[in-house]
Amino acid sequence: MDYFIIVATTVAGLYFHWWLYVRIKRWMDRDLALSLAGTDEQKKVFMLEQLANAQAQKINRRDLSKWLEAAAAGYPDR
Repeated sequence: MDYFIIVATTVAGLYFHWWLYVRIKRWMDRDLALSLAGTDEQKKVFMLEQLANAQAQKINRRDLSKWLEAAAAGYPDR
């Protein structure tokens, strides 16, 4: 019974840390996209769409900032 408690708490702790790590990565990516958009609401929507496109294309995290900057530069200013 002692081993079960140790294993259960260890697995729960590892899962929680993994879940937290994934959430923080998503928040950082979303924050990056929104920071490149500035205060323009339409550009924020556009940048979130571009972030979804980057995730669908499986852009590496180290290349994501350059990719999003290029997408932001291509946004048609009105």
